[in-house]
Amino acid sequence: MNKQPDKSPNTVWHRATVTRQRREQKNAHKSAVLWFTGLSGSGKSTLAHAVEEDLHQYGLNTFVLDGDNVRHGLCSDLGFSDKDRKENIRRISETAKLLLEAGVITLTAFISPFKTERAIARSLMPDGDFIEIHCFCPLPVCEQRDVKGLYKKARLGEIKEFTGISSPYEEPENPDLRIDTNLLTLEESVQQVISLLRARNILPAKE
Repeated sequence: MNKQPDKSPNTVWHRATVTRQRREQKNAHKSAVLWFTGLSGSGKSTLAHAVEEDLHQYGLNTFVLDGDNVRHGLCSDLGFSDKDRKENIRRISETAKLLLEAGVITLTAFISPFKTERAIARSLMPDGDFIEIHCFCPLPVCEQRDVKGLYKKARLGEIKEFTGISSPYEEPENPDLRIDTNLLTLEESVQQVISLLRARNILPAKE
């Protein structure tokens, strides 16, 4: 098999003197990537932003990478074909990795429907720094919510390759945390995430 040529043969990785460890020491907390995945309408963005609000109240450095927001800028050139979805997640994964090195607790809210792409995202991060959170909500409930009216358009054929309708969603088999967002309140869901972060020593234990 022929070795693929280096796409950037004239670049050399520069090792910074200000490391992730030094940034974490300055921030007085560890960094991590919280990867919220689930169907449209499952509550990913709502939960990610609610968790960020709690973490902000603790005085932690955070940032949410939200699916819709990212497609207004970083990924505005991408559509929703399988190929574009994979590229969307690749860009987000690399961005999340940079924020991890910056010492930030990064929360991503993307459908990220394919197991392979989520596995690639996990592989970019040091062991234990990628926390996959499956926001589980049955498709009929997501359709009932249909806050953006997307399911209705997908059922009418106005949106092609829509996850859960005309494009598959591959559920995580072993997520770090599964939250049944159709059964729990938002506050209960937030507390499940906070408890996990404490168990992982990302948040300090309660005094």
